[in-house]
Amino acid sequence: MRKASRLFEIIQILRLAKKPVTAAVIAERLEVTVRSVYRDIVALQAMRVPIEGGRGIGYILRPGFDLPPLMFSIEEMEAIVLSLALLERTGDNELKLAAKRVSAKIAGAVPPPLRQALDANALHAWGFAAPSAGAIDLALVRRAIRDEEKLDLSYRDELGRATERIIRPIALIYYSETANIVAWCELRQAIRNFRSDRIEGCEAAGLWFKGEGDGLRQIWVNGWQINTPAATG
Repeated sequence: MRKASRLFEIIQILRLAKKPVTAAVIAERLEVTVRSVYRDIVALQAMRVPIEGGRGIGYILRPGFDLPPLMFSIEEMEAIVLSLALLERTGDNELKLAAKRVSAKIAGAVPPPLRQALDANALHAWGFAAPSAGAIDLALVRRAIRDEEKLDLSYRDELGRATERIIRPIALIYYSETANIVAWCELRQAIRNFRSDRIEGCEAAGLWFKGEGDGLRQIWVNGWQINTPAATG
């Protein structure tokens, strides 16, 4: 276990304890030596974490220093930060802005002793960013999936033919070059994939398919399981 993770776990152990916790107990929980725990306690105290106690009698975390109700380990926070960085590679502008807000909230919630682990800026998502979706607002698609609202598409199929479709969107798949809407197509009466770069117009149809989304997603998943994925357009 890395030092930053140990510091976090020690704070968590002391925060939840109802009585002093000895270094031996902490060492057993973290699977490290007692000597390592003593060093970590000194390091936390140097960072102004209000830990009181000593060798042989145990340690407590003085009231007044607490963590947010929902907190993550260093590895969990790094996983979130990297996932948010990957969102920068999508063409969904609203999700990009949301990712920045989440990153700021995480940075503000991290206790001072662990903040430097995130401030190091050591995790990066490499690769080309997908272009913006153009004629389609992917935020509208995501809302339609959540609300189970039908969409009215102006779409060009793989042969370049212009068509009008009423669809029931059930999933959105992000690729490096585009995004695919998975939907029940009322014209084809089947699950179809619609590439965002072939959509020339998209708006809410004002019609609903309440209660059908989960069932349609199960049809889609079953199609993949028997190697018959949805066709395009």
